[in-house]
Amino acid sequence: MMITATPARTAAGLRIRRPYSTAELVVDAVVHIFGLVVAIAAGSILLTFALLHTAPEAFPALVVYVSTLVVVLGVSLAFNMWPASPVKQALARFDQAAIFLFIAGSYTPFLAVIGGTSMGIVMMSLVWGASLVGVALKLIVPQRFGRIAILLYLAIGWSGLLVFQSLGQALPPTTLWLLLAGGITYSAGIVFHLWEKLKFQNALWHVFVVAGASLHLWAVIDCMVIARL
Repeated sequence: MMITATPARTAAGLRIRRPYSTAELVVDAVVHIFGLVVAIAAGSILLTFALLHTAPEAFPALVVYVSTLVVVLGVSLAFNMWPASPVKQALARFDQAAIFLFIAGSYTPFLAVIGGTSMGIVMMSLVWGASLVGVALKLIVPQRFGRIAILLYLAIGWSGLLVFQSLGQALPPTTLWLLLAGGITYSAGIVFHLWEKLKFQNALWHVFVVAGASLHLWAVIDCMVIARL
């Protein structure tokens, strides 16, 4: 995602991609900003209704979720718009590390619903443990693993299938369908993330990210607000 022309690696070991045109950067910025506006606006509504009306007990989990959503979009925007420089290299580390935090943060509200069960506790520990390991790897040794990290993202992201039956008993059906739709959307977007020669591939990848995040945000609102009104 870095704006340079040669297929090489930076001093930090981060992979360099082809240069993006001004049009590609503008579209990518618009996608990010749209996602941030939705995240902040809908996230604020979610937190307000949950705290004051529908799910005060889940408020800490929701704060974690909304915070990681805003952080991952904000860091991604900064990284993708920043010109090639040592600062961009540092932002690349935070961009990839923030994805791990966001995956764990996205699970937190739903696992909190089954948090009183042994399965819920184990799953919460596994998701956050694996995500924090991923964060450490991306911050400390970003030159290693490379695209293997994508497999780790997917593994953590789809690990919820291990407790799908428990979630199915605790969550509204609409929430489950939104969760599945969001997971499929994220996964489908990886095609564009890897299709580097395609024009606007980075912006298209982030369209899928924002769409997946929006579906999961809707799922949280459905579970924590709409279903409890």
